[in-house]
Amino acid sequence: MTTKQTVVLVHGAYAESSSWNSVIRPLAAEGHRVVAWANPLRGVAADAAALSDLVRTIEGPVLLVGHSYGGAVVTNVVPDAGDVVGLVFVAAFALAPGESCADASALVPGSTLGETLVRVPLAGGGADTYIAPDRYHQQFCADLPHEEARLMAVTQRPITEAALGEPSGDRPLWRDLPSWFLFGELDRNIPAGAHRRMAERAGARRAVEVPGASHVVGMSHHDEATRLVLEAAAATASVTA
Repeated sequence: MTTKQTVVLVHGAYAESSSWNSVIRPLAAEGHRVVAWANPLRGVAADAAALSDLVRTIEGPVLLVGHSYGGAVVTNVVPDAGDVVGLVFVAAFALAPGESCADASALVPGSTLGETLVRVPLAGGGADTYIAPDRYHQQFCADLPHEEARLMAVTQRPITEAALGEPSGDRPLWRDLPSWFLFGELDRNIPAGAHRRMAERAGARRAVEVPGASHVVGMSHHDEATRLVLEAAAATASVTA
């Protein structure tokens, strides 16, 4: 009998867990338990520690799926957190040791995210960042309908400025586990060329570039995202007597 993995979906900055809704349904229909984790978006190490704590509570094999900054968090889950069997990066950061999200975005020219951000100073120091609502559709999700983008701009969750510049840890999980990548040709947050570089150095089992897709390729092309997650699940499935 094949043991179905629990699929843990990790959203990124300027989004929230409901961004996975169109992927959750078909994964559940295939018999997978699905957890759409609420990413704190406070810092790479702290968020990875929180995700590691969650993974430790899950019995059986786990497939981690990250979007955007969520990929940086997935990359830094500790190896002994649980039975993690594979990683799927959906328009996500697969960071190298010491590399930040800002560094990875600049692996090739083309990201326009910085010029769209609004800072909100925090009482304890530092700042949260949001995408300016009037720039959100074009920057983040140009291939979604305007009304959907408007709602997403209103409900976006901020990430700390420090998190975007925080260096990744020295043991990326993709060095130990098989990985799959999905990204959009017209991603304005992380250029397609940067995704290709990250997939290549991670030794990805497969990297899929979707023509015309934006940074939210997992929403606008949710069938593609679901297929790749199921491919990863099939490739990492364990058989028990």
